[in-house]
Amino acid sequence: MTSAPASVDAGARITPTLEMVAAEAGVSRSTVSRVVNGSPKVSADVVATVQEAIARLGYRPNRAARSLANRRSMAIALVAPEDTTRFFGDPYFAAVVQGISRVLDDSDYVLNLHLAGPSGSRKSVDYLLGGNVDGAIVVSHHSGDHDLATLGASLPVVFGGRPIDPEQTPGTYFVDVDNRLAAADGTRYLIDRGRTRIATVHGPVDMPAGLDRLAGWRDALAAAGLPEGPRADGDFTMLGGARAARELLTSGEEFDAVFVASDLMALGVLNVLRERGLRVPEDVAVVGFDDSPAALTGEVPLTTVRQPSELMGEAMARMMLDLLAGRVPAQTRLLMPTDVVVRASA
Repeated sequence: MTSAPASVDAGARITPTLEMVAAEAGVSRSTVSRVVNGSPKVSADVVATVQEAIARLGYRPNRAARSLANRRSMAIALVAPEDTTRFFGDPYFAAVVQGISRVLDDSDYVLNLHLAGPSGSRKSVDYLLGGNVDGAIVVSHHSGDHDLATLGASLPVVFGGRPIDPEQTPGTYFVDVDNRLAAADGTRYLIDRGRTRIATVHGPVDMPAGLDRLAGWRDALAAAGLPEGPRADGDFTMLGGARAARELLTSGEEFDAVFVASDLMALGVLNVLRERGLRVPEDVAVVGFDDSPAALTGEVPLTTVRQPSELMGEAMARMMLDLLAGRVPAQTRLLMPTDVVVRASA
């Protein structure tokens, strides 16, 4: 009996190749390649035959080889011009990533996370335009991120959130909510509960979401004929919310409610109000924004404006896949619905 050569492991599993799939399906290697790469020049019955052969053999396309052949990286960057503490500490980003990943799981693309940092947009643009990714989804856009704002001229880009001035950048694609209307709805809920001195903790004014939620608070008060209560700057973090709450309490202005531009900041506000012996909602009612898991982690469950963060992530990913496939997305500037979720804080 002749044994196998010493250099060959008789029990080793042979990795299926393109040629093996072609032989199994009874077609040419080039036909299999076209099917794997999604070419429209193959009939449906041949596609089905090749896909059955792929499934039987357990063939997995060589991503590196395909990337070289297509001159594509098969990667999409998720770009966040934030530091790591802000990104990983905010449930909004986690929900968006989950939505994006859910869609990309059914595609050939992988998602690369790229944290640009507060002042690293130029370095990020150099990386993104260096052939490392085929497109970029940019979240948490600030007015100072000029390099990222113009990225769409050279690379398929989808913004998570309205850029500062989309009219100045033709071809801008984004997914967002109507932050101004949503904030007005949250403030109006407080007004409808009989609150007449409504303060706000708003987000950063170098971000469209921060500006729009502040404007929505003002809109609702003006429409009700109420004066503006005190306001304090926030940074979409719990610590920033606590700091802003202390500022409101030391301002000398009375208030019986606070509209807070994010749930994380609202948690900070709730903590400070409790420290000062104020009851929520009896003394001060609080409404947040996001309806993230943070809304349920405090002692008082948070009434909040819900934005569908996971669904927004899914929409961003689908928009990006359309662009990469050479299709014009059905909606280039998509605004998703919001609603007020009522809990114990207001």
